[in-house]
Amino acid sequence: MTVFNQNFYEKHDTLTLAQLLLGCELVHQSSEGTTAGIIVETEGYLTGDPACHAYRRKTTRNAAMFGPAGTLYVYQIYNHYNCINVVTGPEGIGEAVLIRALEPTEGIDIMALRRNDAFKTGFERYRNNTIDPGTAAGQRNLCNGPGKLTIAMGIRRDRDNGISLTSGNLLIRGPVLHDFDMVTTTRIGITQGVDLPYRYYVKDNRYVSKK
Repeated sequence: MTVFNQNFYEKHDTLTLAQLLLGCELVHQSSEGTTAGIIVETEGYLTGDPACHAYRRKTTRNAAMFGPAGTLYVYQIYNHYNCINVVTGPEGIGEAVLIRALEPTEGIDIMALRRNDAFKTGFERYRNNTIDPGTAAGQRNLCNGPGKLTIAMGIRRDRDNGISLTSGNLLIRGPVLHDFDMVTTTRIGITQGVDLPYRYYVKDNRYVSKK
């Protein structure tokens, strides 16, 4: 299965990449085992877009966004949850694609253990909820949101922010999902640029965060 190289990320613009990444597989190989999931929901963030983290200037927090296309940008929300973005613009131009949801394909038990451990430590919002990876509802809840998927996939800001997705233990490969219809709509969870149709997801996929 093809792992995307530097050329793939460089030859497409941000919104095109946000669509092309649908149906591809995010894979993380760690000491705990391999976890993977099909990308089923993305959002694009462009230069000049008020919702983009690079809208004003380069800072310590968003520096990874200004790296080469194919860089991983990890940022924190609500002082707890991490979100992951694929850097997509030319080096020095801050643009990225947010990965919002995955359909789990490998390492489901590992994902559930990580999510349940987060519940136990109070890291997640609903401390009394636990995930049963043996049920359809449990599997659906593993990665159907940008904060959930980073916990399930074992992605950390202190270790993974700024790494390249073209080599190493964290990669995108594919596509593995074919012949699907795509929905184009507005982004969610933001207060600026809310009318821009930069969100894409696999139609009728039950792992999408919000239809």
